Amino acid sequence: MTLLVPFDGSALSRTALERASEFAEYRDEEVVALTIIPDDEEFARERGWIDEDGTYDQAAVCEEFERTVQEVASNATYRCEHPETSDSMTATVIDDITRTIRHVADDVDASIVFIGSENAGRVSTPVTSVGSPVSEDPRYDVHIVRHAN
Repeated sequence: MTLLVPFDGSALSRTALERASEFAEYRDEEVVALTIIPDDEEFARERGWIDEDGTYDQAAVCEEFERTVQEVASNATYRCEHPETSDSMTATVIDDITRTIRHVADDVDASIVFIGSENAGRVSTPVTSVGSPVSEDPRYDVHIVRHAN
């Protein structure tokens, strides 16, 4: 079984990765840190992944997150995905990210998903959080990190 940590570089996702790494030692499980890089420059700018005047180089963003993941949890496997966009007119980038997290959770046979995104700790079901939709899947437990270290 595997502990999956969606990792967006936020303080809460770092804490989620730290906690998953500690928990993995206890349960002798693998940790997979997952970054999802949408093809949406505005999304990347809003999260501070690129400077206001910078170019959105998705490969460079993945590489930077991989370095950060290894600094936080050297025992973690890193995975960078690009979400498939939905054909639905009402689907958002967050919907695409959520769908990708659920797909990867199934792919790695996740036993627990550690969520520590920017919005997961503020409100149970905000429009911009992956916390609620990811937690609806009964195939794995969910650990929501509400406070950064």
